[in-house]
Amino acid sequence: MSIAENVARIKEDIAKAALAAGRDPSEILLCAATKMNDADAVREAIRAGVDCCGENRAQELTAKQAQNAYDGVPVHFIGHLQTNKVKQVVGKVSLIQSIDSMHLLEAVDKEAARQGICQDILLEINVGNEESKSGFSTEQIHQILSQMENFSNICVRGLMAIPPICQNSTDNHKFFQEIYHLAVDITAKKYDNVSVDILSMGMSDDYADAIACGSTMIRVGTAIFGARRYS
Repeated sequence: MSIAENVARIKEDIAKAALAAGRDPSEILLCAATKMNDADAVREAIRAGVDCCGENRAQELTAKQAQNAYDGVPVHFIGHLQTNKVKQVVGKVSLIQSIDSMHLLEAVDKEAARQGICQDILLEINVGNEESKSGFSTEQIHQILSQMENFSNICVRGLMAIPPICQNSTDNHKFFQEIYHLAVDITAKKYDNVSVDILSMGMSDDYADAIACGSTMIRVGTAIFGARRYS
């Protein structure tokens, strides 16, 4: 199937999952995970109607922006961000979805201040407490958010999570629901510089389950572009 056909099918799936959960399909944004896909493929996905693009690597982000690959939609950074790459990302994307440590928070805030901007971010939650993944634990997130008043050049727009790999997709429900309830709790606390209106969770294999549990943004790569070819 073509990229356009894949996007159309995913949008149908989004609508079905949303309606089944009693939600408005327009509440869910489709972020095309464009890692290892060239500028032409990215443009095709945009023409097909994705809401935004998400890039995993600073080098790819820079190269594709030079080719105007993302024209027409916002671009997000969704991969692990090293502090030495912060200057290549801050101010270049509308949203950094993968803020996973206090050290990175400080680096992003410092660079945003240097540029005189406020950078929108999501906090990445290691919902399964997996040693192989980065991110804040659910237990420490309130402590982190209580300090956000000290970061005047950052605005927390929500949470991002990648649950553990499960044999059955429905096994992920408990992780997605945990993130949703955490977001509700955060909203009730009314922290400074925090507005939890984005829950980025769900990828190619589990986005319908994520939508059923409250996701407002799904990050889809393989289901749009096909399997990536790693050298």
